[in-house]
Amino acid sequence: MTPDTSRRALITGVGAVAANGVGTDAWWQATKNGTSGIARIERFDPSQYSTQLAGVVADFDANDWIERRLQVQTDHWTHMALAATQMAFADAKFDPAEFDEWSTGAITASSSGGNEFGQKEIQALWGKGPKFVGAYQSIAWFYAATTGQISIKHGLKGPCGVVVAEGAGGLEALQHARRTIRRGVDTIVGGGLEAPIGPYALTCQLGTGYLSSASEPQDAYRPFDKHANGYVPGEGGAILLIESSERAEQRGAPQVYAEIAGYGATQDAHHWGRPAPDGHQLARAISLALADAGISPADLDAVFADAFGVPEWDAIEVAAIKQALGARASEVPVTAPKTMVGRLYAGGASLDVAAAALAMRDGVIAPTVNLEQPAEGFDLDFVTSAREAQLSSVLVIARGYGGFNAALVLRRWQ
Repeated sequence: MTPDTSRRALITGVGAVAANGVGTDAWWQATKNGTSGIARIERFDPSQYSTQLAGVVADFDANDWIERRLQVQTDHWTHMALAATQMAFADAKFDPAEFDEWSTGAITASSSGGNEFGQKEIQALWGKGPKFVGAYQSIAWFYAATTGQISIKHGLKGPCGVVVAEGAGGLEALQHARRTIRRGVDTIVGGGLEAPIGPYALTCQLGTGYLSSASEPQDAYRPFDKHANGYVPGEGGAILLIESSERAEQRGAPQVYAEIAGYGATQDAHHWGRPAPDGHQLARAISLALADAGISPADLDAVFADAFGVPEWDAIEVAAIKQALGARASEVPVTAPKTMVGRLYAGGASLDVAAAALAMRDGVIAPTVNLEQPAEGFDLDFVTSAREAQLSSVLVIARGYGGFNAALVLRRWQ
């Protein structure tokens, strides 16, 4: 089907789960206040690991959101996503049962799937034998499990899918939602969550060499700072309800946070573990997103940065922002609220989009914490305390391990 580019994709509902707040209101209030949720891992003994801090969602109780029967079949990652989906529906006052089941779909992103469930079953395999591995292991770990469970729970029979592009996946899922709406579907549940905190999952992440070994939360994840030393992982993310402008208007949606107005994606095609040092492909993704939205750097009001936290990666992002925005680069406020929750992989970009959408609603840019002294040459306008601002167009940047680059533009809906 030929996409109808005149159809607009609007964000009408937000559901967020993060280390500094469960539920959109709690998370957003903590984020505006600069309250960090990064702490020492307590879910297991991390003493043997060089990284012992993470953004763990300690206050999440699956019993508040999901029946026990479904809990035992699914991973913690899926539990949080089901909760965030329910939050987004409630926020938008949208009941999928009131609409044609073929008109609503689900598109999510994941970079590691059901880690906790897989850890438990692998331990059963090696400790007791294959007869002690549960049947649900075959599906609970899989990247697409969350999309499937959201669809089943709410009876969504429209187009569904999952995107795997590491940290860039959260943006790509939202662009895929926009693309699907342009093809005639009315509503998509979109975004990403992650739950990468466990013995095996942490071991896998340590192999990159990018995780911080700092012992204090304020020292562990400080992108763009002269003392940047890596990042810490985090769990959680956001699910957004995305509707066509026609459906939102027809049903009287209580609010429209923003329009997904532009998107750009590129691939470094450079190295399996390191980004291309020139940053050209990241800059091109930003320029493509601006062009797709029909705006210039002069129209941009804020940037939500990828903020990897590793000096090499941070330098590349700063260079790409300067290359794409030109003389305007030093004037546009740049922030990274993820410094309060850790790097959420596929969940991080969708949570950034949620933060950008709420910033547009409230006229306040949430801060970057732990950024005390920008590294040499990092002469951007970093937001280190909450800042009031009228936002009409906002850019969100995301990168994925392996060379993925993505940029998305939100625009205020008139």
